[in-house]
Order: sequence, then C-alpha cells, then structure tokens
Amino acid sequence: MTDTSPDPSTGDGNIAVHARIEGRVQGVWYRAWTVEEARKRDLTGWVRNRNDGSVEAVFCGPAKVVQSMITACHDGPTHACVDRIHEEPALEDGFATFEKRPTA
Repeated sequence: MTDTSPDPSTGDGNIAVHARIEGRVQGVWYRAWTVEEARKRDLTGWVRNRNDGSVEAVFCGPAKVVQSMITACHDGPTHACVDRIHEEPALEDGFATFEKRPTA
C-alpha cells in the first residue's frame, strides 16, 4: 500500500495547522487581517481571539501556502508585535471558507 499522506517538506498535498499567536495581537486588527490574508491564499479554516490575549487559527490548504501564511503571521498587520507562534498539526479540515470566530 502506498502512503498518500501530505509531505510538508515538499509542499505536496494539503495540511491543516493549528497556530497560537502570542504578543500584541489583540486590538490591532489581527483577526480581520488574518481573514484577508488567508482568503487571498484560498485557505480554509478559522481565526479567533483567546481570553489570554493570544490569537489562534487553523489554516487548511496546500502545505506551501499554509507555510506562507504562517510566515506572514510572524509580521501580522501594521500595529501587531508578534512574540512567538506555536504550531501543531490540526485534526480539523473540511472547511468551506476561512472565517472569523468569536473569542474563546
């Protein structure tokens, strides 16, 4: 049997990544910026603020495109100051679009 799972190192196939973004990322238009950037890249998933002051998102799509989104998240919108991004594989997929969700 052939392994058909995506290979993030080559960018083949689709992946889903859960990212938690820490720093000055609330009150600086970060969620709306994330929605715009993800939709420009044709990614699916979601973004929301967390009560602890971080932002979390799930990005689903081609591996290279998801990685370009994560890279862009390190800068974020103009007034953001990202300290760190924690990434892990996400189990969620099958989203129709990229959406902004309520604070958790």
